Amino acid sequence: MVSAAAIAAAPPSRVLIFSKTAGFRHDSIPVAVTALREIARRQSLDADTSEDASVFAPDRLQRYRAVIFVNTTGDILDPEQQRALEGFIRAGGGFMGVHAAADTEYDWPWYGELVGAWFLGHPPGLQTTRVRFGHDGIAARGREWRVTDEIYNYRRNPRGSVEVIATVDEHDYTGGTMGDDHPIAWCHGFEGGRAWYTGLGHDMAMYSNATFLRHLRRGLRYVTGRADAC
Repeated sequence: MVSAAAIAAAPPSRVLIFSKTAGFRHDSIPVAVTALREIARRQSLDADTSEDASVFAPDRLQRYRAVIFVNTTGDILDPEQQRALEGFIRAGGGFMGVHAAADTEYDWPWYGELVGAWFLGHPPGLQTTRVRFGHDGIAARGREWRVTDEIYNYRRNPRGSVEVIATVDEHDYTGGTMGDDHPIAWCHGFEGGRAWYTGLGHDMAMYSNATFLRHLRRGLRYVTGRADAC
């Protein structure tokens, strides 16, 4: 297990961007990785990128303040690697999940609690809806943002176990299954660490959208302990 002392002593300026897939593979992964590397750089964070699950070992995870799952899918970690991630979080590490991170590791209950909710399905194609943020500083004007992306439905509403930071309006599009309260981004403290997730990020164009990049930037600051607000 990664010790709390090791996490505390780890270089505070390094994160891992992980994009392994064992199911659907998003075309947006390369641009997502590039965007996240740039977001990290602008926060004076070094970023390693990998699709090699062997990095999930206690001695290797000690190098990082946070791990970012960007459009991962399916069963990507073996039991020993899963235990390494659990130890990393319990020692105070951070986890950031983007879009299909919720379409990952369905047979690992702990991971479902870490992310907050698993993917259920989505309407066909890209659709446009209003995103309502719970805080200022992300949308260009006020707290609403019109976005065109693939809008996930989830197996449960995570509200009550997480802090919801953004919702979508199902009246704007077809195929929503969660009703009047449809969270699309959230965060929470979890077993000694921090977790942040956004369901947005399917479409390649999202990773050049200033509002979405501000959204990701805020998430990275939260999971690396540089901000208490998520």
